[in-house]
Amino acid sequence: QVQLVESGGGSVQAGGSLRLSCAASGIIFSARAMGWYRQVPGKQRELVAIINNDGRTNYADSVKGRFAISRDNAKKTVYLQMNSLKFEDTAVYYCATVWLTPTPRPDYWGQGTQVTVSS
Repeated sequence: QVQLVESGGGSVQAGGSLRLSCAASGIIFSARAMGWYRQVPGKQRELVAIINNDGRTNYADSVKGRFAISRDNAKKTVYLQMNSLKFEDTAVYYCATVWLTPTPRPDYWGQGTQVTVSS
């Protein structure tokens, strides 16, 4: 049974930082690409960042230079360090296992963690 459990969300003022964590179980974590997505009410869930099993990363243009995705295979955990947060980063953030080809396609999801940025 695959489980992804996010933590680290909360409320922060604009310009602040948060670090999200996602602990995985039930998968061969080191073999899987992992992603962070976010969603606001009334909008589609959007990809924020992906990290391949070899550590290569990719980011949405809106977060490049501010967010950093990383992974610890020994802990089966993926992280999202979010710096210089903006009001528009407010969303529910989800981690997911991701199939990369032909295009990134998530399969398993966590329950989500709320990030609220006040201006």
